[in-house]
Amino acid sequence: MKTSLPQEQNFAGKIILTTSIFSLLYAITRYHVFGNVPWNDFPFFILNKAISLAAFIMLTFNFSIGPLKNLGLNVSEGWLNARQTLGMTGFLYVLVHVLMSFMIFKPEIFGKFFEEDGSLTLFAGLSMLGGIFAFVVLWAYNLSFKTTMKEDAKFMRFITSRKFLLVALLFSLAHIFFMGYEGWLKPSDWHGGMPPISLVAFTFFAICYIINLIGRK
Repeated sequence: MKTSLPQEQNFAGKIILTTSIFSLLYAITRYHVFGNVPWNDFPFFILNKAISLAAFIMLTFNFSIGPLKNLGLNVSEGWLNARQTLGMTGFLYVLVHVLMSFMIFKPEIFGKFFEEDGSLTLFAGLSMLGGIFAFVVLWAYNLSFKTTMKEDAKFMRFITSRKFLLVALLFSLAHIFFMGYEGWLKPSDWHGGMPPISLVAFTFFAICYIINLIGRK
């Protein structure tokens, strides 16, 4: 008589679905329901915001679950086993966000990020620079899961080291901060009293950074 092995718990699917739905509903509610963004901007402008928020939340979970356990919190096996899938899915969401942003990043849509002569403002340039470095670092981190890369012990030690991940998170924080901090300072302008998506993403990432700072070995 055959006995089936117990199935390993993995909550990645539930976390990805919940995060994606939350981000999408938040973007629609803030910008379409309470804001004045027309619905014809949903397919690219608003969906891009939702994808970026979901990406940052998933990456936050990916980087924080292990350190949370190190801090003594009761982290379930399902969450621990979800880390790799969350990291790879978050990276794919970031890739989609980068491609969509590249297609719509123009003065007509993001006027506050451009000077009158069409060049980027200082803070827009810093945000783009942080975003580029963050993307490259995330791409390198995802490479570490490839079989051929796992055989390189030095690369694995470096790419999964505490210092590398903390620097990677700083680039992401810089990208979000310089992209949207001006809107954070004007709560009276928040649509429906809902904080900007960049502030929500920054808050998740800042908490993640602190957790990694004190909990990652």
